[in-house]
Amino acid sequence: MIPTLAITNALSDRNRLRTFMALLTFDELCVCEITELLKIKPPTTSRHMTILSAAGLVQGRKEGRWVYYRACREVNQEDGASIIAWIQSRLATDPEIIADKSRLHHIIQATKTRKTCTPQRSAS
Repeated sequence: MIPTLAITNALSDRNRLRTFMALLTFDELCVCEITELLKIKPPTTSRHMTILSAAGLVQGRKEGRWVYYRACREVNQEDGASIIAWIQSRLATDPEIIADKSRLHHIIQATKTRKTCTPQRSAS
């Protein structure tokens, strides 16, 4: 039961759920891209990623000073896979998740253009 609780706890937060859905769509995202998407501070993003990682939902890798995350496609338990499949089916047409995908395309283009992992902030 502990792994199931870790997964449901990790996905009970709106920002972690949005991040996980984004990672299911995009192969890999840098912490800075996730931070830009969620409009939160880097330490908060890192805390969210630590929780998702501890639940076995994401894995990270460090490249230089950047940290990249990807979704774990095979969750270590049967119940976890069912939970993830249910969440994916429920959120596939969610307007916020769809908007996140579109926004991430722009964020990723900005990071590629600048060849750094610091997205350009849009003028507000």
